[in-house]
Amino acid sequence: MKEFGELESAIMSALWSARRPLVVREVRELMTYDRDVAYTTVMTVANILYHKGLLRREKAGRAWQYWPHETRDEHTARLMREVLSGSEDPGAALLRFIERFTDEEVGRLGEMLHKVRAQRSVA
Repeated sequence: MKEFGELESAIMSALWSARRPLVVREVRELMTYDRDVAYTTVMTVANILYHKGLLRREKAGRAWQYWPHETRDEHTARLMREVLSGSEDPGAALLRFIERFTDEEVGRLGEMLHKVRAQRSVA
């Protein structure tokens, strides 16, 4: 499941990498994209991403400053959750996903589960 088109992905990547709000001119300068894109195009797509709830914004003089509504990791986790919950059998889908992990990834998963259990026992 891919939520973004190529241009949307380039804009989101620029904003996630910046780690601070950016005006459209700055987004355009930081974007990695295979062709030149007009300022107005970036402005239009940023506005669309804002209305989809993926970006936040505020006025900075005459321009809008944009920043992501969630971190890249939060976004990825949300998409993974949506994909799993869309499955007929989320448990089976999760099992099939984990079965494809390398030994290193299985070890990292064990560490993350330990962290989550520890955090939940404190709360």
